[in-house]
Amino acid sequence: MENVDREVIVPNQLYKSIVVISTTFSILTIVIGFILLDMATQRATTPLSQIDPLFASIGLSLIGLGTIVYAFATRFKTQGMAMTKSDEN
Repeated sequence: MENVDREVIVPNQLYKSIVVISTTFSILTIVIGFILLDMATQRATTPLSQIDPLFASIGLSLIGLGTIVYAFATRFKTQGMAMTKSDEN
């Protein structure tokens, strides 16, 4: 199996923009997703047969989307942050 470097080295200004935008987007989508999930289950007090499936599925999708965006945004690094496997402290 090949050793694949999953880090993307970008200029510092681009890194800052990516971090701010992706973190803001992730936080908003996850919070909105939980709000929709809470509305669908009426604060987890509704029986399973009365849960609104549209709100629940949209809420879960938004939570997943926010998680994926945040996970991929962590791959970006600046030149000084890049750490190779051969570096030892």
